[in-house]
Amino acid sequence: MNLPELAAFLKSRRDRIRPADVGLPTGPRRRVPGLRREEVAQLAGLSADYYTELERGRGAQPSAQVVTALARALRLNGDERDHLFHLAARPVPPAAHGPSAHVQPALLGLLDRLTTTPAQVITDLHEILVQNELAAALVGRPQTVRGPAASFAYRWFTDPAARALYPPDDHPHHSRVFVADLQAVAARRDRDTEVARMVAALRRRSAEFAALWDTHDVALRRTDHKRIVHPALGVIELDCHSLFSEDGRQRLLWFTAPPGTEGAAQLELLGVIGTQDMAASENASREGTSANAD
Repeated sequence: MNLPELAAFLKSRRDRIRPADVGLPTGPRRRVPGLRREEVAQLAGLSADYYTELERGRGAQPSAQVVTALARALRLNGDERDHLFHLAARPVPPAAHGPSAHVQPALLGLLDRLTTTPAQVITDLHEILVQNELAAALVGRPQTVRGPAASFAYRWFTDPAARALYPPDDHPHHSRVFVADLQAVAARRDRDTEVARMVAALRRRSAEFAALWDTHDVALRRTDHKRIVHPALGVIELDCHSLFSEDGRQRLLWFTAPPGTEGAAQLELLGVIGTQDMAASENASREGTSANAD
């Protein structure tokens, strides 16, 4: 592990990012050309002390998960991401797809600017890669699982609890949409083993999926009207839009509601509730840390 080079590279990447690029206010007293250390730490989900030690060329070797988080926070392209892994003595970068995939910088840049509406980046197999706080408040945070179960489309047909997100009357619609979308993805990937394994597993485990798959309906999900069941706000009617990466393997999803509708009012409330929940979680985390420190 090359600590001095790792430290220099992290600082150089931090210096080039403007706060506005990641949805942060510039402020009148900013003395550094790019982001502050604590801002990078916040974006990566790390403690400020830990990140500071890395930039000072000290501290423990970062895990692959930490390197992935730093690559996202610093908006690294593919080559820079790989370089960061090598400097951290993690020579095997994450897979090109799946929950640990490197988020396309263009989609991540757009996500940073969507601060007033729920938005998230997912893979073409419906695995959440990164989301803003409003999306987390709306649909929940991604499960920390690997393999097919990381896909919401897979869980839709194998885990009844996944369907609680939508009203029961809407379940047939979403089943058809998931299967038609997966048909299109399978064709685009062309004999991809990951998709083939998922389809085979779903055919074994779900008679509903198998019947829908055999209809051969094909349609990428670009837009959709959804009713989402929220535990505090009830049913929220929203429009879901998708923007695809150049290779089609990642999608930026964002949720909107027409001005003046009940859905628009609920989205405003969601921003308040989401902020309160986040603050409560942070306080609980701090209290837990203090208690464990004894």
